[in-house]
Amino acid sequence: MSLDRRDFLKQAGAAGLTSMVPEAVRVGAWAAGSDAPEKKEVRIGFIPLTDCSSVVMAAVNEFDKKYGIKIIPSKEASWAAVRDKLVNGELDAAHVLYGLIYGVQMGLGGPKKDMSILMNLNHNGQAFTLSRKLYERGVTDGPSLKKLIDREKGEYTFAQTFPTGTHAMWIYYWLAAHGIHPFEDVKTIVVPPPQMVANMRVGNMDGFCVGEPWNYRAIMDKIGFTANTTQDLWKDHPEKTLGCTAEFVEKYPNSARAMTAAIIDAGRWIDSSLSNRQKTAEVVSDKSYVNCEKDVIVARMLGRYDNGIGKLWDDKNYMKFYNDGYVTFPFLSDGMWFMSQHRRWGLLKEDPDYLAVARKVNRIDIYKQAAEATGTPLPKDPFRTAKLMDGVLWDGKDAKKYAGTFKIRVA
Repeated sequence: MSLDRRDFLKQAGAAGLTSMVPEAVRVGAWAAGSDAPEKKEVRIGFIPLTDCSSVVMAAVNEFDKKYGIKIIPSKEASWAAVRDKLVNGELDAAHVLYGLIYGVQMGLGGPKKDMSILMNLNHNGQAFTLSRKLYERGVTDGPSLKKLIDREKGEYTFAQTFPTGTHAMWIYYWLAAHGIHPFEDVKTIVVPPPQMVANMRVGNMDGFCVGEPWNYRAIMDKIGFTANTTQDLWKDHPEKTLGCTAEFVEKYPNSARAMTAAIIDAGRWIDSSLSNRQKTAEVVSDKSYVNCEKDVIVARMLGRYDNGIGKLWDDKNYMKFYNDGYVTFPFLSDGMWFMSQHRRWGLLKEDPDYLAVARKVNRIDIYKQAAEATGTPLPKDPFRTAKLMDGVLWDGKDAKKYAGTFKIRVA
């Protein structure tokens, strides 16, 4: 029988998060009187997106060296490739979609394997891009898109980056929040992030959700505009994670802790000044990483937004890699939210034990050790609340009820 949130917190007790860490794990991580990484070189996959920055900078600025490891960033072509290479051991870990890790854990549409999330890599920083062709037909936002679809029947196509991933859940939620059923009123397709702009250019889709810099690239190329950012949908939402197999953590717990600590340090460095953000944009713009001009990357890295149709603003909720330290914490409620959306859209055919799965996947034990090593504060509660764009509150208390309350969903 699973614990509900209240019982779980009661069990955690006055000792806080420390008591959530099994004693065997705590002791095992320091086995043989040494905390030295078992594996000195770790290959971490990434997709060409701005939010791979903390993984890249951990290697480039040698934050990894302090913890006795060498991070080898490995550029990958698609999220499906990242998934397969994680599962078969070609990658030790990856900059990876939150929902992809849970999809593999639950065996949704692909291989099933026990997985681990070591940390959250960033909050915010994705967007919903609509085509200039829609703009020419009077669409500027979600409500006007709904009016067009109701008024002019036809095939409207929207792209996301992976079936169980964050961008799929964001665009489904965004469409549904405006009264558009993502599977009945429109068509949805999967396109790898770096290919989004090219596909919109040739008319393969009317809109997409992806990470930066590809939304701003569409604006610079005058083929799309930003209808909303994902932080408009959910302020400080979880996004990419440092993910790996549970097998990797079991075999190399010290290495898992070391790479988590190095990437926490890199995220802190990025967020410590606008100058460091500019330096980061310059580094990741290289063809070895994102392969996109610095000018396209840096604007939204600094929170300077242009929606492409006349609106300019400074967004304090831009992409964050550390902020107060809580950005990197793998909140249990975040993992539970993605499962609730997998259930909402019929990817999960029945309700799982949401809390039990999240406790298994989100490795707070490893994170806590890395936080201690880096002087990163821990939140008092492994659950957090959020009110999303449609006014619906998520607090992690009853994921089953939450998943079933949406008017627009797959029965």
